[in-house]
Amino acid sequence: MDVEIFEVGPFAENTYLLSSNGEGILVDPGFFEPREYNTFRDHLEKKSIQLQAIVLTHAHVDHVLGLERVLKDFPLPVYLNHSDLFLWENFPNQSAMFGVRTAGFDFIPEPFPEKRNHSIGNFTFDVLHTPGHSPDHVSLYFEKYNTLIAGDVLFYESIGRTDLYKGDFNELADTIRSKLYTLPDETVVYPGHGPKTTIGHEKVNNSFVRAAD
Repeated sequence: MDVEIFEVGPFAENTYLLSSNGEGILVDPGFFEPREYNTFRDHLEKKSIQLQAIVLTHAHVDHVLGLERVLKDFPLPVYLNHSDLFLWENFPNQSAMFGVRTAGFDFIPEPFPEKRNHSIGNFTFDVLHTPGHSPDHVSLYFEKYNTLIAGDVLFYESIGRTDLYKGDFNELADTIRSKLYTLPDETVVYPGHGPKTTIGHEKVNNSFVRAAD
């Protein structure tokens, strides 16, 4: 599986394209400028990748900014955890807080509950419910490839912010220790912002959440 990163938008958000055998999954489309989306679309065409689905780790504005534009060209299923749909349903209000004017969506994404061995096209992965940064947050664990798409839970020597809607530091710390630090140390972590890291590195070097003794 190839993991390609497109750093986009005013929040320097990491949008991910996962590809395998000509099929792809788009994770957290945060495209803001037209050139960002055009670069992504041209890349798909050049590599002949057929998108199968769009997956949202959560519905914060920076991870959803480009969704409407993508859906115009690719009418694909969109997956989002349904633990709390407040952020999704209030997307225009979220955008306005950051000076961005957007319309809401007229559909509810496909449910994306915690589940082992979830399959989309050629891809099989575990959906981990990872709240603390937001109540609807999930992370994607590809055991076969030692790969975790972590969203805004765990960053390189840092963690997601907890001062937004239903953010909770204690819940986030528990999520990281119980859901992420239990993964193999060699697991590569692809976060929603910033450079990649590994579970082993964060267990030792993350000053915000240390591994349990």
